[in-house]
Amino acid sequence: MSNYKSDLKFALELDQNDALKSYRNQFHIPKDKRGNELIYMTGNSLGLQPKQTKSYVNQELDDWANLGVEGHTDAKNPWLTYHEFLTESMAKVVGAKPIEVVVMNTLTANLHFMMVSFYQPTKKRYKILIESDAFPSDKYAVESQLRHHGFDDQEGLILWKPRKGKELLNYQDLETILEEQGEEIALILIGGVNYYTGQFFDLKRITILGHKYGCKVGFDCAHGAGNVALNLHDCGADFAVWCTYKYLNSGPGSLGGCFVHERHAFKKDLNRFTGWWSHNKQTRFNMRGEFDQLSGAEGWQLSNPPILSMAAIKASLDMFHQVGTEKLIEKSKKLTDYFEFLLNELGEDTIRIITPKNSEERGCQLSIQVKNADKSLHHKLTESGVISDWREPDVIRCAPVPFYNSFEDVYRLVEKLKLILNE
Repeated sequence: MSNYKSDLKFALELDQNDALKSYRNQFHIPKDKRGNELIYMTGNSLGLQPKQTKSYVNQELDDWANLGVEGHTDAKNPWLTYHEFLTESMAKVVGAKPIEVVVMNTLTANLHFMMVSFYQPTKKRYKILIESDAFPSDKYAVESQLRHHGFDDQEGLILWKPRKGKELLNYQDLETILEEQGEEIALILIGGVNYYTGQFFDLKRITILGHKYGCKVGFDCAHGAGNVALNLHDCGADFAVWCTYKYLNSGPGSLGGCFVHERHAFKKDLNRFTGWWSHNKQTRFNMRGEFDQLSGAEGWQLSNPPILSMAAIKASLDMFHQVGTEKLIEKSKKLTDYFEFLLNELGEDTIRIITPKNSEERGCQLSIQVKNADKSLHHKLTESGVISDWREPDVIRCAPVPFYNSFEDVYRLVEKLKLILNE
């Protein structure tokens, strides 16, 4: 960080030399009432809309209007196989093989479907281990799974907690939990990137540790997909789930993704919920035959998918395919490092970043604690033209997304924050 400078000229130079700078113009940037672009830093909650999304969705609307039901086979992108158009690009984004990935359902629904298969409790081994500050939906889901199987949702839930006075989780503490209770833990479910702190976990290390004690291991990668190098296949996890509306820019409430490791791809006796979309594609429409399980992640599908949502995902994934995840991550690290540098210039007595300092242990999100601040600070920041994210009790989350955020965005955000703090 010693090469960074804290003036606007330097930020503009960084933008000028940015190989991905043209992509900003391919997104709709929200504006204020006077028509000025807002500084949008909440791609960790909802990614911005690519300008090409409308034409992708309109293509399906036109085919529906002109073809009706025949669009399933005769549309420009036939609907019967539409999810297959997404598989290869999505697999590259999450570091998986195509057989291991499917786009379907929504995030927490997919989490439940995965637990049908990978949470198989016994009287001795029934506990579920999660982060103490897991995303609430994950916590609610695993508690309900414990209750569904007849266990106490408090006694059966093990929380991996940060040490006193710390925000980040320590792997030695996880090892201690497993040494003491590993034989009782059926499932480890961790958010690949913690939504609150932005800590990016070592998925492979957690998986190896969990498997050593006979636990199944899964990850909620909602804040990781499209943000960090997940390398899901190499990490060896049993499963993972994610949404597509954050860093994958597919629109509010859009479909989620599922990863099931290839070692489970052909296990037709693996317990699961099924529907006609997990049935053999060749005989699916015969309607009369006995169920014939599809192999791979596709075998967890239930229903035919919503094409309009998939069209928006395709619009975004085509951009990821064009740029490549590696280049996005490279810019992301530079952008976030620069952001960290500018925030640190404000002084530690004012600002504290709770996200890991090591760029390998975080994505583009920085979670910022401002001394003696409350939500009024966030309101002032919003009024100044910055769209960021407040999380109780005292954290502002900002995510400079490499696709559409600039170094100038980062510079101007910190300048506005400085102005508010000096009032």
